Amino acid sequence: MPDMPGSSSLPDLSLSPLLAPLPVPQPVAPASIESAVLQFAYPRRQRIKVAVIGAGAVGCFYGARLARVGHDVHFVMRRDLDAVRHRGLEVVSCDGDFHIAAQTYDKPEQIGRVDLVLCALKTTALAEAERLIRPCVGPDTFVLALMNGLGVEEQFGQWFGPERVFGGLAFVCINRGEPGVVHHRAYGRVTFGHLLDDLEQAKAIAALFAEAGIESHVTPSLKQARWEKLVWNVPFNSLSVSAGVVSTQRIMDDPGLQELARCLMAETIDAGNACGCSIDSPAMIDKMFAQTATMGHYKTSMMIDFQQRRPLEVESMLGEPVRQALHAGVEVPYMQTQYELVRFLDRINRGEVNPCQ
Repeated sequence: MPDMPGSSSLPDLSLSPLLAPLPVPQPVAPASIESAVLQFAYPRRQRIKVAVIGAGAVGCFYGARLARVGHDVHFVMRRDLDAVRHRGLEVVSCDGDFHIAAQTYDKPEQIGRVDLVLCALKTTALAEAERLIRPCVGPDTFVLALMNGLGVEEQFGQWFGPERVFGGLAFVCINRGEPGVVHHRAYGRVTFGHLLDDLEQAKAIAALFAEAGIESHVTPSLKQARWEKLVWNVPFNSLSVSAGVVSTQRIMDDPGLQELARCLMAETIDAGNACGCSIDSPAMIDKMFAQTATMGHYKTSMMIDFQQRRPLEVESMLGEPVRQALHAGVEVPYMQTQYELVRFLDRINRGEVNPCQ
């Protein structure tokens, strides 16, 4: 295991080793002033080597977008490996379909050291993350966690050094289809933050994605961005399972479930604010409901995992927020109930508990 250098030897991401110039990207209509700054402050990015660890729907989509504009992207795959090797990776997108001849591997050691690791593993596989990422990490490597829940970047910081760790919060409606196919149904924006809240570093990595056509934002506080995303994830992921495996539209259409979602949002915001954030509760709740109303019968990631009997991201999305809330002295009875319900349903669903004996 190689020694990791201190922060003083790490280069600014915008000065990372470069392999070849990229074509000048087409401007992307920004959704905010910050997005515009990112796109025009870095008008000519250069080709970097990227490893995608956790090439599910999220990893494949964002990795493919980077590859599409010329970056040297390598995917570590399991389920889709043979299909993508034979037919390539297809993205069926609301922004326009496309196809890439993806570079695929079954072991990260086959990729070697890269400039950027994009980790999109489920948090249920967090224990495996260091083993999978470490072979791709060199002295100048940065690590981006495109994952759900709380505590991920802090764990990565312990493994690789906090100065090289970023968090990416994707707001996107996306699912895997048949092997080698990703369905991008709506949205796609990503908010980027640095574990040490280095805003300039966050802007540099966000620029890579902005030039790939991704609506990119930066946050001065990664902690706040994580809690803000939980304002959606806590109610809609948990209720999609505990209410009987239902879509977001079913939750929105039922007055009781919608009110329960509102209560869960309010508790999540109270917990986040008690942990040092500053979230405007009424405005954030209205925003989350307005965005969800446009999604139709969207299946949350937790619902899909439940249907396929895969482990649910219960601890990162529900357990850790509940624990941090209680530690901060905030009672969260709705969140705690959902945590216990979903955790138990997950165990029944995967055969760990017999519900009748």
